[in-house]
Amino acid sequence: MKNPLKERPAPGVAVEEEHRIPEAPKPTSVPGHVRILLVDDHPLMRQGLRSLLEEHSRYEIVGEADNAPRAMELATKLRPNLAVVDISLRSTNGIELTKGLRAQVPTMAVLIMSMHDEDVYAERALRAGAMGYLMKREAIEKVVTAIDRIMQGEIYLGDRIKGMMLRRFVQHRADAVVSPMDKLSDREMEVFQLLGNGYGTREIAEQLKLSVKTIDSYREHLKEKLSLTSGSDLVRHAIQWMKSQSM
Repeated sequence: MKNPLKERPAPGVAVEEEHRIPEAPKPTSVPGHVRILLVDDHPLMRQGLRSLLEEHSRYEIVGEADNAPRAMELATKLRPNLAVVDISLRSTNGIELTKGLRAQVPTMAVLIMSMHDEDVYAERALRAGAMGYLMKREAIEKVVTAIDRIMQGEIYLGDRIKGMMLRRFVQHRADAVVSPMDKLSDREMEVFQLLGNGYGTREIAEQLKLSVKTIDSYREHLKEKLSLTSGSDLVRHAIQWMKSQSM
């Protein structure tokens, strides 16, 4: 069976992802009952979400995973209605995992949770097939609302990101100001994150199951898009950016 998480770009060529929002999954066929898969590499976060959601009888936590391969395995086996996915995972990021989950189990909805700025990731999450994007600092208050909306077939976003995306739509024009980070493809963003977390080129290649030559190509694209002149500048910029996202 084809692995939806495995990318096979031409040697040495970084492939840009198609920018489109996949068709939304249908609402659960069991009214009032939602079978949920939790995907987060922090045990305390999973425990907190489980405790919160199990206070509501309509939710059933059918499985937990701390990495993308395990999440794919459980999703295929258990066929949950919804996966709650952390955007930052060890083996891949939540954007790439969402693409794989939606390809493997098209009827399953995905809610992405993140500590990262909505400006950078929310639109990418929707393009990958997620039905919602929620900041972790808002989770306790809004996760139940987000899940209920998603299972009704709606897309859930916070007020701030909805306003930002609407402004982008209205102001869309050739001379619109675009952040350098917005120019990165999802895979380039993933490589950038891993660089910022201290991984070397060979380690990134092993983790993403790509060749070292392909990762070198992604690094060259990153330097060009971010107007950086050297590999050390790229790594330093990535580390600083990752630190800023965790503040």
